[in-house]
Amino acid sequence: MIRARLVVPFTVLALATGCTETGPDDTAESPRAEAATASAPASPSERASIGMRNSGEVQSAWWSWAASAPPKQNPVEDATGARCAVGQPSGVWFLAGTFGGSVKRRCSVPHDRTLVAPVVNLHGSKEDCAAFMRTAAGTVKLDGKEVPLKRWAATPITITGSAGNPVTSVEGPVKEHGCGLWAMIPPPSPGPHTVGIRGSSGNFRLAVDYDLTMTN
Repeated sequence: MIRARLVVPFTVLALATGCTETGPDDTAESPRAEAATASAPASPSERASIGMRNSGEVQSAWWSWAASAPPKQNPVEDATGARCAVGQPSGVWFLAGTFGGSVKRRCSVPHDRTLVAPVVNLHGSKEDCAAFMRTAAGTVKLDGKEVPLKRWAATPITITGSAGNPVTSVEGPVKEHGCGLWAMIPPPSPGPHTVGIRGSSGNFRLAVDYDLTMTN
């Protein structure tokens, strides 16, 4: 995940136009990534499963979740998975990247949750997003099999954070733009699963491995 204006971000760990059109400065494709365009919005079943209408809502919700806790209690900085369940919204389960580097996490997840994961993402200005998306690339694998990614260019978002959080540093709402590569995985079957996230943009790199247990 990338933090605002670090421009190398959630972060995986940098979730973001209603699926917005990829702009002229964001045409460099990530390997095996799907372009998210205004003509290809989320399907009705996908919208229902995540409880959000468009990429702006998804990104606003994910960034607000990531900004909901102060440093050393933040899900993006979680080194073990101990904070996986903190602040999770209903209907979905957010996964997090890192602020750079590798981590392994172990989490228990309700079996009916859609998994939403940024591969790499950014919040900042339109210009920040344009530069970031030129080299944004990565993969997400569920049980070793690659899943499709959505490529979202600069989209207006609102991040609501807690005081001193490591995402916005301020308490309350912040209006910016969000962008990145994202995965939305329908609820896996009950039992153990693995999710591997690998992402990069510019000199930024992250690697996150989740051991998930989908519970009844």
